[in-house]
Amino acid sequence: MSDYRRIAVLDIGKTNAKVVVIDSATGAEIAAVRTPNTVIRTDPYPHYDIEALWAFTLNALKDFARTPGFDAISITTHGAAAALLGSDGRLAMPVIDYEHEYPQAIRDAYDALRPAFSETFSPRLPMGLNVGAQLHYQKTAFPAEFARVRTILTYAQYWSARLTGVTANELTSLGCHTDLWNPRAGTYSSLVDRLGIHDRMAPIRSAFDTLGPVLPEIAEEIGISVPVYCGIHDSNASLLPHLVGREAPFAVVSTGTWVINFAVGGDLDHLDPKRDALANVDAYGRAVPSSRFMGGREFEMLTHGHPVPSAEAMTEAFRNVVVKQIMLLPNVVAGSGPFPGRQMRWLGEEPQDAAERYAAASIYAALMTEACLELIGAGGTSLVEGPFAANREYLVALAALTGRPVTGLPGATGTAHGAAMLTGAQFPPPERATEYRADGIDLSPYRKAWYAAIAETA
Repeated sequence: MSDYRRIAVLDIGKTNAKVVVIDSATGAEIAAVRTPNTVIRTDPYPHYDIEALWAFTLNALKDFARTPGFDAISITTHGAAAALLGSDGRLAMPVIDYEHEYPQAIRDAYDALRPAFSETFSPRLPMGLNVGAQLHYQKTAFPAEFARVRTILTYAQYWSARLTGVTANELTSLGCHTDLWNPRAGTYSSLVDRLGIHDRMAPIRSAFDTLGPVLPEIAEEIGISVPVYCGIHDSNASLLPHLVGREAPFAVVSTGTWVINFAVGGDLDHLDPKRDALANVDAYGRAVPSSRFMGGREFEMLTHGHPVPSAEAMTEAFRNVVVKQIMLLPNVVAGSGPFPGRQMRWLGEEPQDAAERYAAASIYAALMTEACLELIGAGGTSLVEGPFAANREYLVALAALTGRPVTGLPGATGTAHGAAMLTGAQFPPPERATEYRADGIDLSPYRKAWYAAIAETA
């Protein structure tokens, strides 16, 4: 049980950032404000607009301190980011955008340094999706600036440090495909010593730890002094509410810019790093089989952000897409997911209208999700949260493809709930959770044709 009535959560995703206030008794989001997470494309490399995010955060906290009020702050952010501080406690180098690609020579040198998958359960990912690759790039390309780095923080903990002055690293952020963590040993990987950064890594703290109250000058600015919790990686924040009181096996499908899949009770020993399967580390320090693809980004690109067609239009469009086998082959966004190296193409005719495009995109996302779940040995009910939890066509297709129940959890995102739970809050089950089953829909011929077409393009 939480000692706090309301919890403010800073939630920084790859695309947007928001501050929400969660009612600890009901789990309801009673206030929220959001802003784009802007990337500055200037030297030394593309980087996040940290000062804009900081100003947004302080303004939101100041407004919410007046109404509705809050008693604690918790933090969750996307992974694949690290903050490098100088001796003055300020950023010594900008926080790099993980979508920046490095020169081939630097990539090759990093490949020779990084540990084996059997040590880290972290696959080699493109761009800067391995934090170890970011650090190697920054150290190699900017040696003078990197020499001034005194403390390295995981991203969520940068924000908790900025609020409290207390530096920390945390397991869920260290364990999300960084190459920096050995999940079975529960220690840093050998890469940390190879990069020569062990003495710069901030102390490891639990996500559930209170790091301290906000700094006095921040308390004066926002008008309230409250405790700040260490914070958690966003996908693991989504996982956390389901780890309480639910028996394995089950799967959690956390949707946003990325679709991150967790198989609680799944198979850790047969993960295929070439297909973007990996181990994440949960808030309790346990390795969890995981897989992912950039599903939210792909869906937006396919539907061009158009409004969802009516239910009647979608029912007909779904049927037409299946009957005519209008299908999309991976990948819309290259470089990640269960089918690496593929380039998207439509098989057969392309969708005729917005409803057919929406239906085809939904079935494509369900096929990709099912492939991801199979890679990690998922079983039991699939719990879907985030934007796809409101996409009926996706949910029905996923149930038909997996042959297992699918539960949509619309409403407040699991990231904010999970971060709020770090304070001890426990929320009732969502009232609008809906279970989906195949209901006589047979997608096996469609699935067979999709896989056959993928095999032909291999």
